[in-house]
Amino acid sequence: MSEATFILAAAMTVDACFGEPRWLWSRVPHPVVLAGRMISRCEQRWRPSSSPRWGGMLTLILLLLVSVGSGWLLSYGGIVIEIAIVSFLIAQRSLVDHVAAVASALRLSVAEGRWVVARIVGRDTSQMDAASIARAAIESAAENLSDAVIAPAFWFLLAGLPGIVAYKFVNTADSMIGHHSDRYLEFGWATARFDDLMNFVPARLTALLVLISSWSLDRWRSLRHDAVKHKSPNAGWPEAAVAQVLGVALSGPRQYDGKHQDFPFVFAQGVKDIGANEIKAAVALLWKTWWTLLAILLMMTLIFSLLW
Repeated sequence: MSEATFILAAAMTVDACFGEPRWLWSRVPHPVVLAGRMISRCEQRWRPSSSPRWGGMLTLILLLLVSVGSGWLLSYGGIVIEIAIVSFLIAQRSLVDHVAAVASALRLSVAEGRWVVARIVGRDTSQMDAASIARAAIESAAENLSDAVIAPAFWFLLAGLPGIVAYKFVNTADSMIGHHSDRYLEFGWATARFDDLMNFVPARLTALLVLISSWSLDRWRSLRHDAVKHKSPNAGWPEAAVAQVLGVALSGPRQYDGKHQDFPFVFAQGVKDIGANEIKAAVALLWKTWWTLLAILLMMTLIFSLLW
């Protein structure tokens, strides 16, 4: 276990310091890109069939077999290879850079803010005001703190490289075919449900780490009350934690596919008239949570080393 915590701590540090190695991904495809190609081929073959739900289940099974098998083979590459692969599959630096870019753009103009935030959210940004742009950026920061940092770390500690690779493949599939739309209602059903299952513990762990990093554990009870207001069974937890720590209202009404969606606010009593400063505060909170996790991992490494 001490080796796993050390590898994860080292990989997190590599990612935080260097981010995505663009020189590498310009020459070879990123593992997530490979997963996306595989998912697209499965969709082309099985979604138009008479039983798209079964096709979606076959897609999920194939993804799990390929990802777990690949992770198992890669685990024999040695500790340096393992650190490199884990660092590729954790995206703290990329997340921080994308969220911070929204704050910088919003300081220039609302139009710039809309254009930049559209890179990280799936909703309609064309009519967003400054507060809506800030909310979207902070929500993306909270949700992706769980999906792109804490959940991959959790699955690596639980199941090594097979676990983290499987998580990234399933999470990628959910982002592609897990939407509750007519196109993917049946084909994406299995992937969406399995992604919910894989994120159940990490989402709540993310909320806990956010509170620990801010010395706000007394907010856990009210956080639980806010988290269940969210349309997602998992995303509400990190969003509620970030909303309470920052004192801002998140979620709320928005546009999806040209339709108005009247979602309730998470932490409705929080400030609603927000902007670039609140986005910057969210970025700082991302780093505080990252440091908290790193400190826990280093302590675990030391303890396990002394005991065994």
